[in-house]
Amino acid sequence: MSPYKGGMDFSQADAYLARTGVERPAAADAASLRALHLGHQMTVPFENLSIHLGQDIVLTEEALYEKIVGARRGGFCYELNGAFGALLRSLGYSVELLAARVIGEDGRPGPPYDHLALRVRTADGERWLADVGFGRHSHFPLRYDERGEQRDPGGTFRVEETPDGDLVVSRGGVPQYRLEQRPRQLGDFEATCWWQRTSPTSHFRTSLICSRLTEDGRVSLSGRSLVRTTAAGREEHHLSEAEVLPAYRTHFGITLDREPSVAPLAA
Repeated sequence: MSPYKGGMDFSQADAYLARTGVERPAAADAASLRALHLGHQMTVPFENLSIHLGQDIVLTEEALYEKIVGARRGGFCYELNGAFGALLRSLGYSVELLAARVIGEDGRPGPPYDHLALRVRTADGERWLADVGFGRHSHFPLRYDERGEQRDPGGTFRVEETPDGDLVVSRGGVPQYRLEQRPRQLGDFEATCWWQRTSPTSHFRTSLICSRLTEDGRVSLSGRSLVRTTAAGREEHHLSEAEVLPAYRTHFGITLDREPSVAPLAA
């Protein structure tokens, strides 16, 4: 791969596309965006392994490209959407980074910059909400300006305005996150990324996850629990120590030299 010099060049974008198994689009249109969005989620896993392997997470396009394309890893929202946004720009899309607060089961939002999503404009001016970094979410981008139901293989979604100008993204009638509409820079997310990695109240710090879409559902590895979900149902298998690293290679294309584990929190 050629050196990353601020902005993804033609050969780097081709390497990224090869990573996702999607051909270079002829135009920066909605159909191509849908293919890119789906292909990314089927090949680049949502994972937080770096936190539990003692690896740093650097929020620059160069570092994210090297991790996802060079090292063939995945990441969580800042990494996946940060890298995907850079790829889309190189293909002719207009992309803005948006900050969101994830809404918990208790209905309360998380900290500012809790999540990163993308506002994408196609060549003909259509606006889309792209998000390949939320784990279980929409398979395809959502129409940014549509306020009715949006049906997707991942569920039924809504993008609704709040009185103070934010947007709430819901799935199946349940709010997922509250999205600010002001564009941000990748560096704006560094403080909350650090919090996600270190805080005892962050679920990323206290759990292990590696997950991606499959043709018929989803496959996830949480610690030593391998879960497959399809239309036929859910299957869970507990892996032995010897089976964990081969499972990362087989199901996610990730080669590790040791098993990640959640370190005990300091007293």
